[in-house]
Amino acid sequence: MVKHVILWQLKDTLTDAEKSTVKQDIKEGLEGLAGKIPGLTDIHVYTDGLASSNADLMLDSAFTDEEALKGYAVHPEHVAVADNKVRPYTATRTCMDYITSP
Repeated sequence: MVKHVILWQLKDTLTDAEKSTVKQDIKEGLEGLAGKIPGLTDIHVYTDGLASSNADLMLDSAFTDEEALKGYAVHPEHVAVADNKVRPYTATRTCMDYITSP
């Protein structure tokens, strides 16, 4: 299994109300991909970090293998969410992909 974890910081120009809306839209958009992308086995977006956090959102997703992750990256439904709900509102993105031990 391959894990795909992303941390985002939202743009500082967003108000708190806008950040709340953006977080919900990103969560709904990405979690809405469940069952639509081959090899995507699990997907969750976390939006309520503790005060000690320095990221605004976290994506935690799992794929059957590295090929499925590559397919997700270019899948039209994923690209639409990324282009319309994520990229316009995020300032930074940190990603880690790894293979889990059986």
